[in-house]
Amino acid sequence: MPLTVCAISGSLRRASFNTALLRAAVELAPADVEIRIFDGLRDLPHYDADLDGPNPPAPVVALKDAITSADALLIATPEYNYSIPGALKNAIDWASRPAGKSPLNRKPAAILGASTGLMGTVRAQLALRQSLLFTETYVLMKPEIMVTRAADKFDADGRLIDETTRGLVRQLLEALSTWTARMRT
Repeated sequence: MPLTVCAISGSLRRASFNTALLRAAVELAPADVEIRIFDGLRDLPHYDADLDGPNPPAPVVALKDAITSADALLIATPEYNYSIPGALKNAIDWASRPAGKSPLNRKPAAILGASTGLMGTVRAQLALRQSLLFTETYVLMKPEIMVTRAADKFDADGRLIDETTRGLVRQLLEALSTWTARMRT
């Protein structure tokens, strides 16, 4: 059975290395894996419990539908101030509702990230894992992909050209496929 993956970039920047990393994942995915990039983070309102009722805003419905209709998640996060970007945290906050019945509950997931610095996104990925604990999202432990010096690994068109990183992305997608199959049984 083919695997569908909802891919979310934590970056809103047009020339985002993290969004480019997800485009590379689409290109590098195994034949039986379909990756759908959700690009609606910019449209999400700030989480507000007053809006979190039976008729949530349309962008929230779109986010939850994208997650629900996928077998697994792939999240690419930059690192802002040792953590995840506010837009990504906001998306998790919306998707985590209602508690215990969230589309994130027991959803297999993988994390990766790109940064222009030397630390990659190590702290952001740790913070993201912590946020996903509450929702019981089953985050794949390895391989960990923290792309450092991202400007050297993508060309001017945003295509991932570093062969080592391309191989790691392939490995991550294969591991996510295996992980998701294991979670299905």
